[in-house]
Amino acid sequence: MFEFDSLHEISSTMKKNKLRTFLTGFSVAWGIFMLIVLLAAGNGLRNGIAYNFRDMADNTVNCWARYTTLPYKGFLPNRQIRFTEKDVFAIKRHFPEVDLISPVNSRNDTISFNKEYLTGSIQAVHPDFNSIFYLPIPAGKGRFINEVDLMQRRKVIVLSPRMVEVLFRDSIEPVGAHVKLGNLMFQVIGVYQDDNKSNDSPAYIPFSTGQLLYDNGYRVRNINFTLTGINNEEAEESFREHLRHFIARRQQFDPEDKNAIGMWSTGSEFRMWQGMNNGIALFIWIIGIGTLMAGIVGVSNIMLITVRERTREFGIRKAIGAKPSSILGLIIVESVLVTAVFGYIGMVLGIGLTEVINYGMEMAGAGSSSSGNPGEDTTVFRNPTVNLGIAMAATGVLIVAGVLAGYFPARKATKITAIEAIRADE
Repeated sequence: MFEFDSLHEISSTMKKNKLRTFLTGFSVAWGIFMLIVLLAAGNGLRNGIAYNFRDMADNTVNCWARYTTLPYKGFLPNRQIRFTEKDVFAIKRHFPEVDLISPVNSRNDTISFNKEYLTGSIQAVHPDFNSIFYLPIPAGKGRFINEVDLMQRRKVIVLSPRMVEVLFRDSIEPVGAHVKLGNLMFQVIGVYQDDNKSNDSPAYIPFSTGQLLYDNGYRVRNINFTLTGINNEEAEESFREHLRHFIARRQQFDPEDKNAIGMWSTGSEFRMWQGMNNGIALFIWIIGIGTLMAGIVGVSNIMLITVRERTREFGIRKAIGAKPSSILGLIIVESVLVTAVFGYIGMVLGIGLTEVINYGMEMAGAGSSSSGNPGEDTTVFRNPTVNLGIAMAATGVLIVAGVLAGYFPARKATKITAIEAIRADE
């Protein structure tokens, strides 16, 4: 059984060998500290990428009509392609990969309430648009456009927080009020969440209503949809080819004319960022584990030196009747104490540094836009912190390594006879 006197003896030994104890502890603390800092940096990159994609689905496609560049069946080049809502429904029916879909028509117009007014972007959309681009509406702030609004061509509108600030100035509750859009009155049915309160955030109206107001009742300018089951570049490129050929048959243009319609997707970009993120994470883990291993090797070497220095002491102990297990216990406990204490110090310093950096970034507004201009609310580094469980596990690994580092050389030393051990320094 391990006694208090043994702890006092270990403490005395450590005080007599301060440099050795410090070097052992520094190896442990530095390994833990660097591992936590590197993992936090990797998490910061991962969180930054996830934040940039927070407002849209992982595999979103935007398709828009352009001009032909090739002649086709008597049609001359430079002919404008015009989508209709029938194309939207046909794409949804024909392609099982298409999940959510919404046509989008945009227009700038004047919105006014009493004496306040502004000129903003108005987007006419389907209900699926809310799920494609994640426009949350907080409780008590109304709702988004639904199918009934679409079928009945209701004059309803969903405003951005910035529009509400300008038009209502906290005078009344905006939901249920009527604003003037152009020359028509629209009822406000919701205010969506926009943490940055961007001046460029649009208002949303039913697509059917927007078509009548701005596009002669038939035109579709953009089609947005999400894809399922498309997980690599080859599958996405194959889908693009099939989609272009499908639309070419409906719109009568050359299927090889890649300029006739434009397509942009987040899938390839997301996969690229994800691949970079995985590569960076792997690299950081390799470097971190390497740093941890360096700490373990440092502990092992110093403990080996410790055992060699104390071989004569072990011989004297054995000569006066000390059991090998008691000598082994002294070395192991000393090793555990050093690795545990300094490992904890390294863990606290590492976590403390990452939390300070994270707090500083939050105070400086990193990742948030103050002016609301497009592109400003993007970041490649956000919330650089590390999971406490990983930090504790790394510290535990070092403690176990400390036990093994002390056990094997001590076990070897205890097998030496007392006479051999006493003569070791002669």
